Amino acid sequence: MKHSLQLKLSQHLTLTPQLQQSIRLLQLSTLELNQEIEGFLQENPLLERDEEEGEETPAVTGTLAADAAPEVVADTTPGANEAPPDDRDPPPEGAEAPEAAEVPDREVSDDADWLDDGSYGSGTGGTDGEDGDYPQLPASSPNLREHLMWQLNMLGLPHQDKQMVAILIDSLDDDGYMKTDLAELAALLPEEIDCGEDDLLVALRHLQQMEPPGIAARNLAECLQLQLEAMPPSTPYRAEGITVVKLHLDALAGRDYIRLKKVLRCNDNILREVQKLIIGLNPRPGSAFSTEEPRYVVPDVAVRKTKGMWVVSLNPDAMPKLRINRMYADILSRNRDASFQQLSGQLQEAKWLIKNVQQRFDTILRVSQCIVNRQRHFFEHGEVAMRPLVLREIAEILGLHESTVSRVTTQKFMLTPRGIFELKYFFGSHVTTETGGACSATAIRALIRQLVGGEDTKRPLSDSQIADILGKQGIVVARRTIAKYRESLQILPINLRKSI
Repeated sequence: MKHSLQLKLSQHLTLTPQLQQSIRLLQLSTLELNQEIEGFLQENPLLERDEEEGEETPAVTGTLAADAAPEVVADTTPGANEAPPDDRDPPPEGAEAPEAAEVPDREVSDDADWLDDGSYGSGTGGTDGEDGDYPQLPASSPNLREHLMWQLNMLGLPHQDKQMVAILIDSLDDDGYMKTDLAELAALLPEEIDCGEDDLLVALRHLQQMEPPGIAARNLAECLQLQLEAMPPSTPYRAEGITVVKLHLDALAGRDYIRLKKVLRCNDNILREVQKLIIGLNPRPGSAFSTEEPRYVVPDVAVRKTKGMWVVSLNPDAMPKLRINRMYADILSRNRDASFQQLSGQLQEAKWLIKNVQQRFDTILRVSQCIVNRQRHFFEHGEVAMRPLVLREIAEILGLHESTVSRVTTQKFMLTPRGIFELKYFFGSHVTTETGGACSATAIRALIRQLVGGEDTKRPLSDSQIADILGKQGIVVARRTIAKYRESLQILPINLRKSI
């Protein structure tokens, strides 16, 4: 084979670092975006947050305003450039001028001001011995273990019994259940603690007498039984409730009311009261002491009706405010040699980040407004007016790729008068109607929820009946599809929705 050199022209797509960063920022949620920006702020000294209010000099947000130093403009107002008059009263005639040592130096005065008016460098802070204005921190509530250990210390138990109860307390899960088998726990204890399974069982009884009721139960039935036994004996239907949770809890969960009435030898009214008593118990007694903090959703956009039109606006709280550091920018504008090459690269990276963040929110705003325009009937009439919508429709209208629309609508949230929804919520498949039109799957789910919410609880609707009702309205849906939508809505089947 003969070797030769040839020229060949071809086209291929190259993802530049700027484009890769833009794609990455687009698919991040608000929380992930803030974490990503914090990393850039720590690594790049030319990037900083624009959080100052009332700043006279505007921030540089994309490019440098000017390479030269800012000009000084004199104020043409009469008397503006004159020295400010002295507000102090003139000394009376004949009074001696203060000596030079008595006149405080201006620089010393300025350095001393920050020591006197704050807490820095001063123990009293100018309060004449009184306590300063310290922030009032909220008292931390005790967790489940601290609450139980406090009760254990109040009991007059022997030292060995307290030690075994403390071991059981450490074995509880977050809901307050004892999931560890006592025989296995006794085998894991060191030889110094001379106790067996029977000793741990006695310690468990001591622990189950503590607050909250139902603590240290080994299963749900025992947890409910402990709570019922902790009630006063005069509580109505307490004995019947103990019998049900102890022996027939599965029948109550399966709504087998005929079997329960036969066991309790009661009528519908008594069984209804027993069921109400059991439902009012807490199946997770340890959840009240959970230290997990709730996570709140920060919407990226908000929708409001203005002059009869639904308008989308960006949430300013979700938008990070970034700018170029003015001091480093001025240094680079005056020095263009090779020694500042690293700062020049960081300046370019900061500009890219600011531009990509702005482009991210612009894309979110465009996609959100297009979604609102397509689903305006939802904002007027609710879920039943939701129309079918797929990613391809939005991509064709805005001239974007489907993958871009998918990244924009993932983990991005919209604040509406009807609540907060993820942008993915407004997309759904369609079902063909008898008239040749299409109905959204979200609208069908809303209709199913309305039908189940208005049904007779003694004679609930089956999936076939729901399908027949929708068929009369022109929406042809199979029974299997109704069952799938019902399960997605977490609606129980017909046998578990039936009441007494």
